[in-house]
Amino acid sequence: MSSPSDQTLLVTGANGFVGSHIVKAALEKGYHVRGSVRSEKSAAGVRTNFPQYEDKLSFAIVPDITKPELYEPAFVVATNTPPITGVINVAAPFVLNVQDQRCDLLEPSIGGAVSILEAVKRYGKDVRCVVETSSFAAILDLGKGYRPGYTYTEADWNPMTYDEAAVADGSTAYCASKALAEKAMWGWVEREKPAFTLVTICPPWIFGPHVGGVRDTAHLNESSHALFSLIGAKEVPPIDFGGFADVRTVADAHIAAFEKEEAAGQRFLTGSHFDYQSVVDSVRKEIPELDSRLPMGTPGKSGEVYGLDGSKAEKVLGIKYIPLSQTMKDSFLQFLEVEKVAV
Repeated sequence: MSSPSDQTLLVTGANGFVGSHIVKAALEKGYHVRGSVRSEKSAAGVRTNFPQYEDKLSFAIVPDITKPELYEPAFVVATNTPPITGVINVAAPFVLNVQDQRCDLLEPSIGGAVSILEAVKRYGKDVRCVVETSSFAAILDLGKGYRPGYTYTEADWNPMTYDEAAVADGSTAYCASKALAEKAMWGWVEREKPAFTLVTICPPWIFGPHVGGVRDTAHLNESSHALFSLIGAKEVPPIDFGGFADVRTVADAHIAAFEKEEAAGQRFLTGSHFDYQSVVDSVRKEIPELDSRLPMGTPGKSGEVYGLDGSKAEKVLGIKYIPLSQTMKDSFLQFLEVEKVAV
């Protein structure tokens, strides 16, 4: 395989929490990166985080990810830039409070997933692999509840149908949308038999520091908001999504999925156990100044919930899981930095 310096990776949703970390990891490994975003303002925001990579980072504006034809400019690189050999598709809706499940979640998720594959078929003649950011939500069977003693693997699928998701609450519909989108991608690959391969990464809650720091706690992404909401909370929330992965680990998993030929055609559950009691216990120990601002709960009692087997990602992709304590410390320190600036 060519060296990273001779290749360009197209990263969709490059301005997002996960996308920006993938851009960072790719640039640091020597790849050229073409980021797709929805606006020039978003592109400018990403550029400010990587001034040292100005010659290796470029952008394309894709205002609607459900329309393959709008991706055409994203595959056009400068004459002195290597061809796009890989696509890492991160762009997808991640909202839990929606007005219309079909219009706000299901259609954009499924349409966007299939759209990027169609775009690669049309315009990505040098692309050999597409890596999709799926989710543990595509694996988790919400109808089974906490399932103490059960361990989820890549063999599991969220069984909810489109019609069921269309009338479900926002969180349930989001989980279903990830499964339906991923299934649509595997179905497309089976039908179309493209020249490129597909790999899906299925992380649970994704936490960790933001590239460039947190600028505004009033507009945090969903996962960071869940953590920030613990500051000043009266009670420790119950387990909602019993798994997590550090955003830096998730970024590494995406790059490795592209690089390792043995990953082709596979899905990878990337994460380990998570509960909010463990979060407050850890942060109270790591950052004493937050002690009085966090709910106490029942220290050391995490609750019984299903397990996650993320060992396949370790073995095949070679990733190293960052422990919860480090992830939480790095996350909450950024929250405190914002507070100090605001004073």
